[in-house]
Amino acid sequence: MKSALNYSLEDGYILAAEDSLVQAKQLQHFFTNNQIKARICKNGAEALEEALKEKPILIISDVVMPVMNGYEFCQAIKNHPQLNTVPFILLTSLSDPLDIIKGLQVGADNFITKPYEEEYLISRINYLLANRYIRMQETSGSSIEIVFQNQRFKINSDKKQILDLLLSVYEAAVNRNEKLIELQRQLEIANDNLRGANQELEAFARRVSHDLKSPLNGVIGFADLLKHSYADVLDDDAKEYIDWILKSAGNMTQLIEDLLQFSRSARAEIIPVDINLSYIASEIIKDLCISIYHAKYKIKIQADIIVSADPKLMRVALNNLLGNALKYSQNAAEPEVTVGMKVVNGKKIVYIRDNGAGFDMTKAQNLFQPFVRLHTASEFQGTGVGLSTVKRILERHGGSIWYESSPGNGATFYFSLD
Repeated sequence: MKSALNYSLEDGYILAAEDSLVQAKQLQHFFTNNQIKARICKNGAEALEEALKEKPILIISDVVMPVMNGYEFCQAIKNHPQLNTVPFILLTSLSDPLDIIKGLQVGADNFITKPYEEEYLISRINYLLANRYIRMQETSGSSIEIVFQNQRFKINSDKKQILDLLLSVYEAAVNRNEKLIELQRQLEIANDNLRGANQELEAFARRVSHDLKSPLNGVIGFADLLKHSYADVLDDDAKEYIDWILKSAGNMTQLIEDLLQFSRSARAEIIPVDINLSYIASEIIKDLCISIYHAKYKIKIQADIIVSADPKLMRVALNNLLGNALKYSQNAAEPEVTVGMKVVNGKKIVYIRDNGAGFDMTKAQNLFQPFVRLHTASEFQGTGVGLSTVKRILERHGGSIWYESSPGNGATFYFSLD
């Protein structure tokens, strides 16, 4: 295989310093594939000894290495009268602008950012080898001082070194920018596909809701008709079976509603305004206590809890949180639900507390994932979707939710909106 180098290495070899075994293997593979004579050392000190034994035609060095790092190695080479004309390439992530200054200070000729492509490394080697004789003929000028990030630096590199180094940095920046542009284009395509998929999902959800609810309504209607119209004919077992049919169908209806609500919470437009959570919570608790939960609750709602949020979505979130508080405390001797707010580090924290069944927090890692429940259906009815919907709504507002609980001691859910 013909080497990709444009210049012969008959009069020398390339010296590399790389402490990473994986990176060293990659460099060795690169040199072998391109038929390049090379020697690889595991740190700068070892590489310096090798260079003193036999002068290389070019040096490639990692920056972060033990014993002697890449900057120290480069400076040692540039300070040596027999080695200072050897082109020096630094391999770095260029994560800090000071990397460039440090490279200029020690007289590096080129930066190559990791990860790099082999074609680019070949082009840099060819460029430096083509210009090495020009470098030898130039005389170094006096050092210059610059101020960068309020620090003063002394630069000993000659003008061509500085130009080469800055060009290599610019080229790396251009390459990265091109990759970012391509990634942005791919992201826009993915977003378009995602929007299309969401529209299809919404249409599917509406269709599923209609198609599943219609037969369920029929089951519920006819079961209820059978229960009441034939009450004098049916024995106790038959009546119990019908009750189970109605209960199961009702659970299925609720599950469909919860899944639709969960789906809509991801796409509904958020229009935040100042809303009174105290008033909304009072309305929700009143409705739930009339329709579902009939225990003698002690309700405490702090007055005028004002937040900026989307009214419709916040009503959904509060309905789920308050419904849980009422449900899990209904069997307490004196069921109690509290809604309040406190300010922590300038941030409003709303909390909903109950004195009900509670749960083991060590088993609640996935509590906000759909269908996760910490109580059996025989203990408390539910679909396990409500808290997932709450979390999604709050996160879409830029907020978060967390909890405190223990078995038999109730639960407190806290949330913020920004």
